[in-house]
Parts: sequence; C-alpha cells; structure tokens
Amino acid sequence: MPAEHIHVDGIVQGVGFRPFVYRLAYRYGLRGWVRNHTRGVDIEVAGPRESLDSFVRALQAEAPPLAHIRHISRTPIPETDFDGDFRILHSESEEGFTLVPPDVATCPDCLRELFDPNDRRYRYPFINCTNCGPRFSIIRKLPYDRPNTTMATFTMCPACLEEYENPLDRRFHAQPNACPECGPHVWFEGVKDGLSVFDSDRAIATTAQWLLEGRIVAVKGLGGFHLACDATNDHAVQILRQRKTRPHKPLALMMRDLDMVRAYCHLSPAEEELLTSPRAPIVLLDPLPDTDLSPLVAPGQRRIGVMLPYTPLHHLLLREVNRPLVMTSGNRQDEPIARTNTEARAHLSDLADAFLWHNRPIYNRVDDSVWTVTALGPMPIRRSRGYAPQPIEMPIEALEPILATGSEMKNTFCLLARDLAFLSQHIGELDLSETWAFFTESVNRYQELFGITPHIIAHDMHPDFTVMALDALQNLAPGARAVPVQHHHAHIAACMAENGVTDPVIGVALDGTGYGPDGTVWGGEILVADLKTYQRVGRWQVFPLPGGEAAIRHPVRIVLGLLHLAYDTFPSLPRLDRVDPALRRTVPIQIQRGLNAPLTSSCGRLFDAVAALLGVREEVTYEGQAAIELETLAATAWPAEPFPVTVEQNDGLWEFPTLAVFRSVVEAYQRGESPALIAARFHATVIAGIRQMVTEVHRATGLDAVALSGGCFQNRLLLESLAQGLVNDGFTVYTHHQVPPNDGGISLGQAVIAATISRPTR
Repeated sequence: MPAEHIHVDGIVQGVGFRPFVYRLAYRYGLRGWVRNHTRGVDIEVAGPRESLDSFVRALQAEAPPLAHIRHISRTPIPETDFDGDFRILHSESEEGFTLVPPDVATCPDCLRELFDPNDRRYRYPFINCTNCGPRFSIIRKLPYDRPNTTMATFTMCPACLEEYENPLDRRFHAQPNACPECGPHVWFEGVKDGLSVFDSDRAIATTAQWLLEGRIVAVKGLGGFHLACDATNDHAVQILRQRKTRPHKPLALMMRDLDMVRAYCHLSPAEEELLTSPRAPIVLLDPLPDTDLSPLVAPGQRRIGVMLPYTPLHHLLLREVNRPLVMTSGNRQDEPIARTNTEARAHLSDLADAFLWHNRPIYNRVDDSVWTVTALGPMPIRRSRGYAPQPIEMPIEALEPILATGSEMKNTFCLLARDLAFLSQHIGELDLSETWAFFTESVNRYQELFGITPHIIAHDMHPDFTVMALDALQNLAPGARAVPVQHHHAHIAACMAENGVTDPVIGVALDGTGYGPDGTVWGGEILVADLKTYQRVGRWQVFPLPGGEAAIRHPVRIVLGLLHLAYDTFPSLPRLDRVDPALRRTVPIQIQRGLNAPLTSSCGRLFDAVAALLGVREEVTYEGQAAIELETLAATAWPAEPFPVTVEQNDGLWEFPTLAVFRSVVEAYQRGESPALIAARFHATVIAGIRQMVTEVHRATGLDAVALSGGCFQNRLLLESLAQGLVNDGFTVYTHHQVPPNDGGISLGQAVIAATISRPTR
C-alpha cells in the first residue's frame, strides 16, 4: 500500500493539530501515526493514492483556526501496512526549532460552558480547551507537552484525563486542561485588614465589591498582574495614578462585552474584528461623548485603550462588576509587569488594597498588546500578548543565527534564524536594572526554547547602549561578533522587511531621539535605503536641545532655543512671561557656548516645542505626551491649510525649514489664531514639507517606493494624511502592520540588516 512521511512546519503544536490529523485520517480510511516533533509535526500514513492526496490537501485547507502552516513536505517511504488504527504517538525531541503558539483568548465554546449551570466547569476561572487558553506564558521548553509547562504540578482527575486522552474530544492534549476538582484555584486577600476568601465564587464577588467601593485590586492574569479599579470613579483612578506615579499616561480599560464597548466608544467593523480576535489586544478607540467614564483615564488623548476579557477569570469578574474597569499593568513605573505571587507581594502591596490571586504559575511574563486601526489598516503600537513569540516571515534568509538587541526604550529583542524572525514580547525601558534582568532572562529563554545560538549580535550604535549591552550579552552569546546598526536605518529596514521589500526605498524616519553618526541627535530623516546600506539625503534643519534630557522633559527649553535662533530678541509672547527669567537668560548662553545643548534634527522634538508654545504641554511625564496631546488638539480643526514651506538643499541634504516653520507658528500665535488651528496647520506643514523632500529625492534617484517608520507615525493624523498625499503624488507607500513603528520594532530592522551585511558578496 502506498505510504508517505509527511512533515508539517509551522505553528502546529498546542493548537489541536494532532487530533485534527487523527480525524482526517479516519475520514479518508488511512493508517499510520502522527506525533509532535521539536521541528514541527511528523506524520507517516498509508492508503490509496487518491486518499493520500485528499488527506494532504485537507491538512492545508482545513487546519485548526490557531494553526499556521508554513510548509508541508511529502516523502515516499517503502510500501507498508501499518498495524491497527491510526495512532497519536508521544512527542520526540531533536536539534532544531519549532514554533510556539502565543496565548489566546477564551474561545466561544469554553465561554458557553463557563456560564452553563449544567456544565461541570460552570464558573471555573481556568476553563480552556485545545482552541484557547495559555500557551507561551506557561511553556518551559519544547515539545509543548504538559510536563514541559507550569501545569505539570496539577494531576488531572479521571474526568479530565479521559478528555485529554480522547482524540475526538475538544480537550485532547490541551496541556492546561483542568477542572475545579484537579486544577488551579483563585482566592482573595486584603492587604491590610487580613481578610482572606478562598471560595472561588466568593473571592470574585468580594473583588467586585471592593472595586465598586472605589478600591484598587491587583488581579493575577495570564502573563502577569493587572492593577484594577472602577473606571467610572474619579477618586479611584486618581488614587491609582498617585500610587503608581503615573500622572497622565493613559490607562487601559477592560469592558464586559461588545455591548458595553458600544455604549462607551465608536466601533468600526475592523476595530470590532481586532477586539474579538483570539489575540484580544487593547485597541485604541474613539470614545463617545458624555459617558460616565472618568476623564482621568486618558487625559489629553483622542482615543482610549479598550480590551475585552480574554481569560475566564476576567469574564467572571467583569460580569460581576458590570462596568468598565481600569486594567493597567501590575508594576511600578517603568518596571516589568509582576509575574510571580512573590514578586507581586513585594512590589504591589503598597499600590493595591487587595489581591485576587491564583496558583497557576506564569513562566514567561507577557504584557498586553496595543493596536490601532488606521485608514491604512491595523497597526501595532505594542506587540506582546497574543502575538509573541509567533515569528514573522522575512524576505531574506539569514545564513547565521542573529540576536538583535533593540533599543533602550520600548525594548524588544529579535532572534533571526533562517527566514523566521522571533520578536520578543514587550520588554520596556532598559535603563532600569529590573528591566535589564527581564531582558537577559528573556533572551536566555528564547534561545533555549527555540534552540538558537546566535553567531551575530546586532545592536544600536549609540555608544552608551553599546557598551552596556555588549558586555552583558557576551555572556548570553559567547563568541558572537557585533554588528552596529544605525537607529533610523533599522526603523526603515523593519518596515521594509515586514512588507517583504528588498529593493531600495525612500525612507522617512521620524521619531524623538536616535544616535546620529555625525554627532547630532537624529529624529527627522530622509534616507535612501535597502536592507544593507543607507544614504542620508534629507533631514530636519537642526536646532539645539538646551539641557539635553531636561529639554525632553521640559520642552519650553526647546522653545527658548528655537526663539533664540529665529529672532534677534525674544518676541513678545504672553506665555513666555511665566517662564523662569533665569532659564530665559541661561538658554542663550548654553547655546552660544555649546554647553549641554546638543543639536538635533528630531521631528518629535519639534512637535514637543510647538505643543509647549501653544500651552498644550509644558512638562512631559511620559514619552510622546506633548506630541500626542498636540495631535488631539489639531484633530479638532482638521483639515487645515499649511504654513508656507519650501525645502532647500544644505550641504547636500534636503532640509525641512525648522526655523521658518517655527516662526510661522509664532506669528500665527501672535495674530490670535486659535491654538487648535495652529496645531492643525503645523501638522499640514510637516506633511507638505515631507512630500516636497520625497519628490526631490525621487527626481534624483528615480525611486518611487516610500517606507514610513518611527514613533511619530503613531500620530494617525500625520500617518494617514501623509500616506494619502504620497499616493496622490504617485508613490507606493509602505507602513507598519506587523511590528510597531516606534522603537518596539527596531530589533527586527537590526536583525535583517545584520543578516544582509553578513551575506557574502558575489
């Protein structure tokens, strides 16, 4: 009888693939076996030729919803007659790597059972099946079998074991499978009053009561802890902000279901699809006016971040509370999200009034993902839970494994092996020792999980980051050689790679800060780039940052610096009267003497300066705050006519006329134009200037493809209007849809650049 060995490569473990294969074999009357392998899934099968062909076609066409098949290989083997029925064999390990599924939200079948009084898992906070539940957060090593997860300590009861061993059951080899008799449990604990509640239903009800009374509860979730409070209670939100030292940065919300979301937000079909997907990210939505949401949830923002419950525990809690909850990361400012109960008790006890604990260990901490839906399609702002560690397919193949270390802010790292880029979950700001420990821990775990030993370390060329990173990373990848990558080249390369582009493009890289090889701080750059090299062909006209980092936190310093350069004497501006006279005297001296006043071409810093001049934001408490609030103001007067803007060449570079545009803003302000209109006109001017520079570069090079990247492109007003304008100008425009445009996507660009550089030249 004809027989074949079939290997399936992709995300095929932990997604119900083996029982799916079993059912297909039964359908087509085939004999043989299937098993998980470190490198994917192996199948040996025998039967009539027509049945074998139908079986392979169905493998691809009918795969489980969470599976992602990259490749199916078929190899004839000697004709054989396998004994007995088709079987599912134990997993095997071998050198190589397979793909690990990300954590996914509770599926509709489990949700129905969760609220069915006749089901044995009625109101069980850890209900799951092959199609849903924890994956990456609980896996210790491959293959993805229960002994290799944090569920290993929970012995299944006879009823669960029967499901687990039945290939026709929805819970066949669902590694987190459990029930109230044999699985994890939850309990409630007050921080100061000693109250403890161990019954599951009462613990959840007590949590809901405390939240409705305006208190803050730390809730253990899927990849770490959240800090929760009533999102309609101003006092509770304010207390949470004070305790977390987070005065303005927006707080994520969790809402019971789509009906509740629609009661608070505008919701497009694309936004609804993203919200309800198995990945269940936070989605940025336009709020409806005049609801009872606290304005303290997202002050100065156009949108609020909303997610639906994605674990059974969340579903139970949100139904009990029946109102929106703030559900923000359980951490101190900029620290990693708390993972273990011990960490949470140590770090969150002075932030929360109580804990809702559970005893299913989290092995890999993973924060919530954040997405927005633009006119160009969905775009990630933070790629984490639900997405990591699913790899991104690259348009090139790395000849050697690469570790890319990412950026110091919004850090992710990337392991590139062959044509697969394994981008990490969100790590955070590497200037904290706790985050650096999380970074190194995660790099180790990814290398162990996927069996990848890097031969190359790609890193940002900023001197401070390079020294810190390479000294430590040599311990993680001994003998690996270092490849420095320029920050903005990495931005453009990330956009190119995720879009499958390898030919040169005109790259527009706009962000706040990036190390420039010329000794200035880059951030408004026009590059001609491919995946190996770049040439800087345009920039924002440079201006000083008086006080360096202090200017980023207090952008009025940038205003003073621009005014000093643009005018012989400071113009009459009522807003300047409030500025400390000593600062007004000091800034010109700093600039004249070059004392801690680095020059920058940063687009993001110019946005900050305009926001400060208009009184939108004079002190920044989180990255991008001033620019975000300026966009919010500009949207109320959009569309608007730009100020006059003409780009010219200087030292061979096309320059956006920073000083001239800033003078236009000042003069409009002096004429009494409304801040909203000035903000809108400033946005329009930036867009007009970029279109001019791109057109000039096209004339010189003939290139007609443009890649847009950098944190400034989180600004939807800028992104959508610029992209549409460039399309109208005849360009093909590439934007981000798989990795963030901000520094969270930098590591992908670093990896593909290093891979291309290391390839031998022909």
